[in-house]
Amino acid sequence: MTIRDALAEALEARGVSPDQFSELMIRLLDRGVLCRDESKKETELYDRYLQVADLVEDYLSVLRIRLLHERRFHSLRLFPPGAEVPGLADSEDGFNQGLRERLSQQEVAAILVLRAEYDKALREGQIDEHGQVMLPLEAFNLASKNLLGRPLPEALTERRALFRRLRQLRLIRTANDDGLEDAETWLTIRPDITSLVTDAVLSQLTGDGPDTEAPSPEELPS
Repeated sequence: MTIRDALAEALEARGVSPDQFSELMIRLLDRGVLCRDESKKETELYDRYLQVADLVEDYLSVLRIRLLHERRFHSLRLFPPGAEVPGLADSEDGFNQGLRERLSQQEVAAILVLRAEYDKALREGQIDEHGQVMLPLEAFNLASKNLLGRPLPEALTERRALFRRLRQLRLIRTANDDGLEDAETWLTIRPDITSLVTDAVLSQLTGDGPDTEAPSPEELPS
């Protein structure tokens, strides 16, 4: 029996077709993240994952890709071989390229600040029942200046591109791009931010670690 035949047989037993499994895997490998509450389609795919979770994880393990399933927040996130993953045992794989998607310095800076603000809200108990944190845009900009010595992009096109990228990574929610010039605009930090920035990196950023220099893009498990 071929691997394909064995997979088809296992899928049939779970009521999932090979095409449905393929759709799920292509979406995961293409986007690297899936959140049930993001859209009707992601709700469908997440629920399908629950039907075939063991098969998905076996499939990915052959590729040495690790999957972090945040059950409380109904989200999935893939990590390339060798990436440090909060909540999972360290991998001994020495691979650090290939599936790793390079982030710009601007994106790295924004993600680090979001993580620091999320941790601050966590310590203060300012988190809703979904594990999310509300943050004014003005506070985000101020935190960026204080922590990294750099504000958010002033040009609207750059700012929109940055926030679009953060939404694609399922790290924030914003109502729309129209309010990105308004300091009173609020954004929502999603709990998945903790999957991208480890406690060690956060300590380094806030000065609790041995080196306070901001990490490079390669240090985030994107």
